[in-house]
Amino acid sequence: MLSRLVAWARVAWRRLMRIQRVWTALVSPIRPDLALDTDGLERNIEFQIAQGITGVVPTGTTGESPTLDWNEHNQIIEWALEQCKGRCGVLAGTGSNSTAETFENTERAVRHGAEGVLLVDCYYNGPSSQELRDEYYAVIASKFPSVTVVPYVIPGRSGTALAVEDLAILADKYPNVNTVKEATGDIERMVRTRSLLGDEFSIISGDDDITFTMMADPAIRANGVISVMSNVIPAAIVKMVDSIAAGDLQTAAGVRDAIAPLLGIVTVKVDNERVLPNGQVVKVNDRYRNPLAVKTLMAGLGMPSGPCRRPLGRMTGAGVGVVRNVVKQVWERNPEVLQPISDFFGVDVGARIADDSVWQALSF
Repeated sequence: MLSRLVAWARVAWRRLMRIQRVWTALVSPIRPDLALDTDGLERNIEFQIAQGITGVVPTGTTGESPTLDWNEHNQIIEWALEQCKGRCGVLAGTGSNSTAETFENTERAVRHGAEGVLLVDCYYNGPSSQELRDEYYAVIASKFPSVTVVPYVIPGRSGTALAVEDLAILADKYPNVNTVKEATGDIERMVRTRSLLGDEFSIISGDDDITFTMMADPAIRANGVISVMSNVIPAAIVKMVDSIAAGDLQTAAGVRDAIAPLLGIVTVKVDNERVLPNGQVVKVNDRYRNPLAVKTLMAGLGMPSGPCRRPLGRMTGAGVGVVRNVVKQVWERNPEVLQPISDFFGVDVGARIADDSVWQALSF
C-alpha cells in the first residue's frame, strides 16, 4: 500500500504546474460606475497571450482582491480560466487571512480547472511563521495535492512572513509546494531559500525592479517573475527573462535598461502640499501603491483599466506627472517597448503621451 502511495505521489508531482518565466499579475479593469469591465479584462488577457506571456495571475494585489466581493473574485478567476484554457497558464489568487475562506475559494477555482493557486501570507491577524505553515499553507496543500500551491511572502503588505525554514519543511512534506513568490526585497533570504530548497524549487520575483538581479545572481537563480508592469509591456519583460534564462545577460541587460524607468513606478512617492486649518502649508509624503500607478499608466495609454476601488483613489497632478514623465522617457528612447500597445489596442501611444488633457483627467 505504501509503495502505491509513493508511486502516486511521484506521478502527481511530475504533473504539477511549474511556475517559471513571466506571469502577469492582472489588473481588474473597472468601469466608471465601479462595476467590473469584463470586456476590458478579456481584451487585456488577449493582449497578454498575443505577447507571449507564460501565464496570468488574476485576483492578486494588482487585481485589487481586497476590494472585490467574493462573487466578483470568483467570476474573474473563472473567466480567466475559460479564456486561457490551453493557451497560457492561470495561477488563481485564492488566499486571504482566513483559512476557511481560502479553502472555499481554492475549492471553487480547482472545480473550474485551476492547476495552481497563489496564497498570500495572512494579513492583519498576523499569524506566526509556524501558524502560517501548519494552519494555512499545509491545510490547503494537503487537501489539494494535485494543485500547485504558491506561498506569497510580502511582509510590507501582510505584516507577517513565512520563514524560509518553514517553507523548506512545507516543500519537503508537500510536493505541490514547489514555488514561492518572493516580495520581501531581502536578497539574503532569497540566497538561503535557494540553498535550503535546491534547484527543483522555483523562486519567483514579486518585485519588477529586482527581477534581473534575482535571476542573474548565481546564488539565487530565480526562475522568473509575477510582474505588475507586464500588464503594459509583456513582450519586453518576456524578452528580458528569457534572455537571462538562456544565459544571454548582455541582451537581458539591454532590455532591463530600456524598461527600467517603468519598473520603478509600481509605487509612486511624491511630496504633496496640505493646507492646515490654521492656514499653514506643509508637505506630506504620499506613497501611491500598486495598482494605482499601473492603472493610471494603462488609462493614459488607452488600455482598459479604469479607476481603482476605494479607498485607493487618484494621484495628485504631481503623482500623475511622475508616471507621464517616465512613459514619455521610454517612448522617446525606446518606442519599440510600447509599440505593441498601439498595434493591439489601436491607439496612438505617442499622441496620448503628448496630450495634456489625457493626464489631467487622471489626477484630482
